[in-house]
Amino acid sequence: MLYMVYGVDGPDGPRIRDAMRDEHFQYLEDNSEIMVLGGATLADADDTRTGSLLIINVPDRAAADAFADHEPFRKAGLFKEVTVRRMRRGQWYPENAPGGAEGD
Repeated sequence: MLYMVYGVDGPDGPRIRDAMRDEHFQYLEDNSEIMVLGGATLADADDTRTGSLLIINVPDRAAADAFADHEPFRKAGLFKEVTVRRMRRGQWYPENAPGGAEGD
């Protein structure tokens, strides 16, 4: 089942992101078998990170919650709000994905 894990950064976001970046990326790598898509959300005006969106493929809600609960950014208190929602893959156009991290 697909789940989205969406976290909105709290006021101490930049400091926590810097401190936990390596652990965060290692956690994603350690869980690569369930990762579908992930990335930081950005401010419209610049590259300021405002949160994170991860889409995972897991067997059930308990697995989605466990993944979200153990994510290093979340454990460190980065997010002021986290939403975990089951989703359905509707339209799927991977050929439209940008070549670069933030678009072409």
